Amino acid sequence: MNLKSKDLLGLRDISAEEIQYILETAKTMKYIVTSNNKKTAHLQGKSIITLFYENSTRTRLSFELASKYMGASAANISASSSSVSKGETLIDTGNTINMMGSDVVIIRHPMSGAPHLLAKNIKASVINAGDGMNEHPTQALLDMFTILEKKGTIKGLKIAIIGDILHSRVARSNIWGLTKLGAEVSISGPATLIPRDIDKLGVKVYSTVQEAILDADVVMGLRIQLERQKKGLFPTIREYSRFFGIDDKRLKLAKEDALVLHPGPVNRGVELASSVIDGEQSFINEQVTNGVAIRMALLYLLTRRGTNNEVTN
Repeated sequence: MNLKSKDLLGLRDISAEEIQYILETAKTMKYIVTSNNKKTAHLQGKSIITLFYENSTRTRLSFELASKYMGASAANISASSSSVSKGETLIDTGNTINMMGSDVVIIRHPMSGAPHLLAKNIKASVINAGDGMNEHPTQALLDMFTILEKKGTIKGLKIAIIGDILHSRVARSNIWGLTKLGAEVSISGPATLIPRDIDKLGVKVYSTVQEAILDADVVMGLRIQLERQKKGLFPTIREYSRFFGIDDKRLKLAKEDALVLHPGPVNRGVELASSVIDGEQSFINEQVTNGVAIRMALLYLLTRRGTNNEVTN
């Protein structure tokens, strides 16, 4: 099997079979990540570029490590220290990178659709590392990989996503991916942070966290984007924590073996109580490890399109 597109721009436009293929490939990649010898030759001779117009720790570093673990030549471009600060357009930056023989360009951009624009104008594969309020497909894939590891399946699970759904590209990618794999997705958050008509995407919308979490197999918190608090989308951080924060009492409404996930960074005591973050049901740290495995899988598959993609250790 091959991925149909040269790019990974979102989970909205790829099939359930392709998602499953990526997750299966990531299983082998995790063996490498957790082994004592992390150097392979899977990407030897390949050139990987990270092009970030927004700050990032987990996503950027995991892509860099994924590239280096598999033997690729990796380079980083930060918008603030590149010709972008001199007025260079995205397409011109992309063409410059492309002419240097790059195989994969990983882009994070504040404008929704920027990766799609770049992908149409360069030969290299483009991976969306987050575009505006649109999608963050690799985060959703690592979330799904974590769920699959712990639960053995995604089909039929109830997954509650709690928080700032309106501004969350993570939520959108998870909704597209999880529903394609047969999960029942429930969401909750302040009414001002729930997009209109989101129920048309196949999710159940609840006005209270308690209803959304009840009997859930997975509880996923989302970061409240404090930089948007100036818009008055909810009264105060304290009020948000009181009505929508996930604490031990609320978590008990979920199934006894429910997983707790969060894309990070976490505002402790706001989206999740510290006791929940550090509790036995939390797999937030393991999500970070799985992020490297997922990104290794994607880099491998995108640079092997049209060939036999079977991975060997």
